[in-house]
Amino acid sequence: MTKDMKDRPVGAEPRAPRVMLYSHDTFGLGHLRRSRALASAITQADPSASALILTGSPVAGRFTFPRRVDHVRLPGVTKRSDGSYASQTIGMGIDEVTDLRSGIIRTTAQQYDPDILIVDKEPTGFRGELLPTLEMLQDCGRSKLILGLRDVLDEPEVLATEWARKGAVEATEKFYDEIWVYGMKSIYDPTAGLPLSIETQAHMHWTGYLRRDLGPIGISPEVPYILITPGGGGDGKAMVNLVLSAYEQDPNLSPRAVLVYGPFLSGELRADFEERVEALNGRVTAVGFESQIETLFAGAQGVVCMGGYNTFCEVLSFDKRAVIVPRTVPRLEQWLRASRAEKLGLVRMLDENRDGLTPEAMIRAIRNLSNQPLPSQAMTDGLLDGLDYVTERVDTLLQTNAEQAAQ
Repeated sequence: MTKDMKDRPVGAEPRAPRVMLYSHDTFGLGHLRRSRALASAITQADPSASALILTGSPVAGRFTFPRRVDHVRLPGVTKRSDGSYASQTIGMGIDEVTDLRSGIIRTTAQQYDPDILIVDKEPTGFRGELLPTLEMLQDCGRSKLILGLRDVLDEPEVLATEWARKGAVEATEKFYDEIWVYGMKSIYDPTAGLPLSIETQAHMHWTGYLRRDLGPIGISPEVPYILITPGGGGDGKAMVNLVLSAYEQDPNLSPRAVLVYGPFLSGELRADFEERVEALNGRVTAVGFESQIETLFAGAQGVVCMGGYNTFCEVLSFDKRAVIVPRTVPRLEQWLRASRAEKLGLVRMLDENRDGLTPEAMIRAIRNLSNQPLPSQAMTDGLLDGLDYVTERVDTLLQTNAEQAAQ
């Protein structure tokens, strides 16, 4: 531990608050986008605060970050088809890469000396890489350690087995001052089935979902259109294929569709989809990865999407009628979220077992989009209050830190 962390001068001028966010991001966009939304809200609520995001996302550099928010890019890793991991770019074994990432995280925490650390989803980090930093910050005693969980993680039995293998329950009990769930208990409890102590459960906060701000809106495509978004795109092949098949099979299907390719959609697949889009003569148009997808959401008549957390938040925030086509492997997370949301009247789900994932089912779903109720007609109080709740908790924790430092 550095001298700076141990011996911040007593009675010195109070410094501006510092919040560090850890997002392991081995694949996809979800963790980075969630951390970015949190960092933006925290720094907007407190103009003196800064935020630093540690992320392994390979596309972090393609995002813009607000003032007083920056990021440190960790060496990337990728998940193989057999479930193992490998280095994404550098010629190192996975153990070496994990050690390198762990060292970068710990050194960054030493130098940045955060008042609050917010960890996304993984209590111990990727392959336990966060544990040395958690030990250091807990020993220092000044940083509040927060575990942030999305609304749904996985089936309770599957999650319990995974957390037991990673020692995640023990780490949560030992290190974290609070757990923030970015959802509502009335919709789903992501910790169901985990053997968390009563004391730990007492430190859980249900924030509500993280509202997405429209922010600066560009020029939308010609309306009307529906937005087709597979999120990051890495596992969106089936959904995109289904939508294109629907427009190919029904020449009268309308309105036209705007398809957003995620950054992880493979080049070979994209080339095939581009040929099919071209053959539809403007009834479907496609654009590349959009870091400012808010503009497309704003102008859309409706949305066909997968069931990731961030996309779901966007559907609710922009109050768009939506058909969700959830993935069911390797986790049931998206299916659980979509099925619960459908029961509450927030969205419509296209379920493989109930509806069949056929062009005919997609045609019906698109035609019926305009008849769906808006999500706002089924929303409950507090559903989208997550960012406000988080900024209030951050303010409270910073005040607690200041009071403890003054004693």
